[in-house]
Amino acid sequence: MGLETGLLFAFLAMLSWGIGDFLIQKTTRKVGDVEALAFIGLIGAIGLLPFMANDFQLLFSFQNVLILLVLGVITFIVALFNFEALKKGKLSIVDVVLELELPITIVLGFLVFRETLSVLQLSIISLIFIGIVLMATKSFSHFKKGLEKGVLLAVIAAIGMGAVNFLTAASSKQISPLMAVWFPWVVFTILCIIAISKRDGLPKLIKNGLRFKWLVLAMGVFDTAAWIFYAFAVFGQEIAITTAITESYPAIAMLLGIRFNRERIKMHQCSGAALALISSFLLAMTI
Repeated sequence: MGLETGLLFAFLAMLSWGIGDFLIQKTTRKVGDVEALAFIGLIGAIGLLPFMANDFQLLFSFQNVLILLVLGVITFIVALFNFEALKKGKLSIVDVVLELELPITIVLGFLVFRETLSVLQLSIISLIFIGIVLMATKSFSHFKKGLEKGVLLAVIAAIGMGAVNFLTAASSKQISPLMAVWFPWVVFTILCIIAISKRDGLPKLIKNGLRFKWLVLAMGVFDTAAWIFYAFAVFGQEIAITTAITESYPAIAMLLGIRFNRERIKMHQCSGAALALISSFLLAMTI
């Protein structure tokens, strides 16, 4: 895969994640958190199945299956911590804490893959991180009150999300980009269905899926596409730079929220979105 293709996949992942997050927010409010995750898994696992024919032989390796199984279980657990943090904490606080995902992913890439970044690249990544924090911070007055509810859960979720990014990259490089997404999708979908069947029963899940079919379908397609693009992007590129580029996706979600939900944002949030997006393009130019 060429450099230009890898960068294109990174930006497509950023765009797809931004649209996907916007749709996830709408879906979770209508059907529930675990249910939304189950629909994403079902749509991704079924939608990718026709493209997996040449990759199934990779599952004859116990090491490959173990890595993918661990990734699927971690993805399920991290999603639950993420949802619970957003439920219990203030969005303006939790969103900022969750962005610790970026430096954690970079550190893992440095320690395991021995990736190196230039001073210029580190500086631009810092600007991306600052832009993301500005976007996620509705009011700085919140941070004067000490530890908020949901912060500890958000820290755990951020660490887990960094691990998911790293394991996806490792699986993509060692196994295949498609398998790095498809198999974990199957795993966490099964876990979601088990949890839902014990709590509310599957008929309610099916009913909501039919009732909001177009919203659910769009959410599943864009979120799955985002991870596919990310897996292909990190397949031939450094995980630190690729993740830094894709982490500007909240700016896309913010623009959609302003356009379709009539959301109001403050000037520093708008400036943060611009800083993150511009810095992402600058980072791509340094490769």
